[in-house]
Amino acid sequence: MYSKQDSFRRPTRLSIPRIISTLISLALLSSFTSSGAQAPSLGKPVTASQLSGFDLIIQPDGSGLPAGRGTAAQGESVFRTRCQSCHGESGEGNSSATVLVGGSMQSEGPPLRTVGSYWPHATTVFDFIRRAMPADAPKSLTDNEVYQATAFVLFLNGIVGRDEVLDAQSLPLINMPNSEGFIDQSHIQ
Repeated sequence: MYSKQDSFRRPTRLSIPRIISTLISLALLSSFTSSGAQAPSLGKPVTASQLSGFDLIIQPDGSGLPAGRGTAAQGESVFRTRCQSCHGESGEGNSSATVLVGGSMQSEGPPLRTVGSYWPHATTVFDFIRRAMPADAPKSLTDNEVYQATAFVLFLNGIVGRDEVLDAQSLPLINMPNSEGFIDQSHIQ
């Protein structure tokens, strides 16, 4: 029968044979790993073309924007089928994290950070949609659909017109309402 005292026993001393056995095991393990033995084959190397699908970051200046184009008029159908369930019919959202429209960074209470009130660059809106949306299927939108959805979200915020074409040339030129609301510290390391 187990007693409370058993849990407070002193550790038993290691015997000489046990110490020798442990030292031999460590020496064998050390010689095996330093002898240049082949590492276990776990998976297979990733090719450059496979890796390129992960490197999708778009810079604020538009560097890295893919070919494609879209308007808010086209983006409305993408939004209705792929975005509306979380972001609501007009970007009002289902929670504070999913609100896309409205908000103010100068409010008396905690600011509501939306695309229209917070995001400093239209290119980062595109980048986020491309990499993370829709939440249940990230990276599933085509580049044209991302331009279209981006245009519709910017349209809902009154930033672009319904028929304004967004592409790699025009998207970086959009002046966001909060473009001056951040301090660039990218030069600090």
